[in-house]
Amino acid sequence: MSLRSFFWWLPFGAAPEITATELNERMAADRAPFILDVRTPAEWRASRIPGATNVPITSIPAELKNLDIAKDQPIVAICLSAHRSIPAVRALRKAGFTEVHQLESGMRAWWKAGLETHKGR
Repeated sequence: MSLRSFFWWLPFGAAPEITATELNERMAADRAPFILDVRTPAEWRASRIPGATNVPITSIPAELKNLDIAKDQPIVAICLSAHRSIPAVRALRKAGFTEVHQLESGMRAWWKAGLETHKGR
């Protein structure tokens, strides 16, 4: 394995973003985004956006093929502070997904906005 393939998930660069308020509004729309939470399972169990699917950032390459997502479905990648979601957006776009964003400022922004969360399994 090359160093480049090993470190694909490092949080360098930028990604298109959506605010917590925008995401909350879009979740109620007919074509709601698929919410991909790339934090650790422990973080996800502690507090998550309702309906989010957890795939830790280091598992994205192996798990992408197992997710039932259309290439044109809106996807929002989230993490704690919008660092791990950057490489998730890159990986999704590289895999051919066309409408991919990250949650601006991550779960910290979601909590700050006082939006609904779930916890547990």
